[in-house]
Amino acid sequence: QVQLVESGGGLVQAGGSLTLSCAASVSTFNFTDMGWHRQAPGKQRELVAAITSGGTTNYADSVKGRFTISRDNAKNTVYLQMNGLKPEDTAVYYCYADQTRRGRYWGQGTQVTVSS
Repeated sequence: QVQLVESGGGLVQAGGSLTLSCAASVSTFNFTDMGWHRQAPGKQRELVAAITSGGTTNYADSVKGRFTISRDNAKNTVYLQMNGLKPEDTAVYYCYADQTRRGRYWGQGTQVTVSS
């Protein structure tokens, strides 16, 4: 059973930074796309950033220039570096990983709270 475990969430002031980590229980070479979604209270879950096995990245317009996604296959981990955080970035952040013919796996989520 594949497990994804997120860490790095917390409380930060506006303008601050956080780095989220998502550690997989299996080699990330097993996955095609990996990335992060977030869900704020009362809102739908939305894609924040994604990275392919080849390193191509994709970002939501709201985080472009502030967030950076990276993937370390040697450590079986995907990261989300978040700079210039805003109160509207407050949400539960979920890591995901896609595996061919197996579908999508999700982490349990980590809370990010940005105070104004």
